[in-house]
Amino acid sequence: MKGKKIILAISGSIAAYKAAFLTRLFVKAGAEVQVLMTPAATNFIAPLSLSVLSKKEVYTDVISDKSWNNHVELGLWADALVVAPATANTLAKLAHGICDNIIAATYLSAKCPVFVAPAMDLDMWKHPATIENINRLRDFGNQIIPVGFGELASGLTGDGRMAEPEDIFTFLENYFSKSQRLRGKKILVTAGPTYEPIDPVRFIGNHSSGKMGVAIADCLATQGAEVTLVLGPSKINPAENSVKVIRVNTAEEMYRAAEEGFQTCDGAILAAAVADYRPKEIAVQKIKKKSEDLVIALEKTPDIAASLGDLKRKNQFIVGFALETNDEAANAKEKLEKKNFDFIVLNSLQNEGAGFNHDTNKISIFHKNNKARHFELKSKHEVAKDIVEEIIRTFYKN
Repeated sequence: MKGKKIILAISGSIAAYKAAFLTRLFVKAGAEVQVLMTPAATNFIAPLSLSVLSKKEVYTDVISDKSWNNHVELGLWADALVVAPATANTLAKLAHGICDNIIAATYLSAKCPVFVAPAMDLDMWKHPATIENINRLRDFGNQIIPVGFGELASGLTGDGRMAEPEDIFTFLENYFSKSQRLRGKKILVTAGPTYEPIDPVRFIGNHSSGKMGVAIADCLATQGAEVTLVLGPSKINPAENSVKVIRVNTAEEMYRAAEEGFQTCDGAILAAAVADYRPKEIAVQKIKKKSEDLVIALEKTPDIAASLGDLKRKNQFIVGFALETNDEAANAKEKLEKKNFDFIVLNSLQNEGAGFNHDTNKISIFHKNNKARHFELKSKHEVAKDIVEEIIRTFYKN
């Protein structure tokens, strides 16, 4: 934890008094702590106490008497945002982007891992709305720190207590100790579609959004990897600032960028949906509708996967992707061998919620030794974690 920059965000719960102990634990471990509070939280613990412990001014609003407290800069500054305690009200605001206090504003600007330590009474904790908000926050990639069991403010006994400060501290310590397993590794990721122009206004393309590849790039970056993302035309941007993005449009452009990047990287994950064919000739002017039929001669685009497979050195790995509509496993295994991949990630358009433009995906992973792993439908962020864990397990387990 030494040298980590931590935002401790405190909302209005009786458990707010524990924030003083948590602040002290972070500071003693060598972390720099910036405390944020909702106005309701100040009813349970004085900002002055937390200011003394953190040795920093405590912010309770975006605008104070002295200045504008820049939530964007705070979100970029931090290595971790810890919301503890997180009330049911705060959970709902974060889950739905309701931005009416400094905690919500900073959360929406944060580029760092977010840790949420819920605190509320038993019935509130078990309510379907709270369960949905927790799941929504988890799907966003936030870390949910488990609640404790015990006596609650209402007098009831059950789940809903905020985790103890020591447990929250340990949760973050464990997270950061595991989060740098790819430090020093350079990894190339391709993502998104390619657009092959027919004329100045039309193109051949596909429905890929780039969500899966961008999620993988972000996940690799959180594990300490130096990531280069070759991204086709997509509206998606990586959340991690450290990801180097090379924007391309065509298969030829992606091929050149990928081939150059692969020369100096430790491995590549080829998640892009590259067009297999392009027009032989591109019309200089917009093609006018003159006849009932229009014939466009096509030629193959560069085979990026096969080219990198041929270039692969012994100390490099390549992970490929296969999106299939029939004979899924057989086609994926054939591609695995043909392209010289180390393993391949299969998803099928036959599976509801998987494939292009969804926020979820359902995958299977096939290795050359016929080992296969099958996963349930998950958010693409969680799928990215599964893929990165498979990379670590396969190539860096020692």
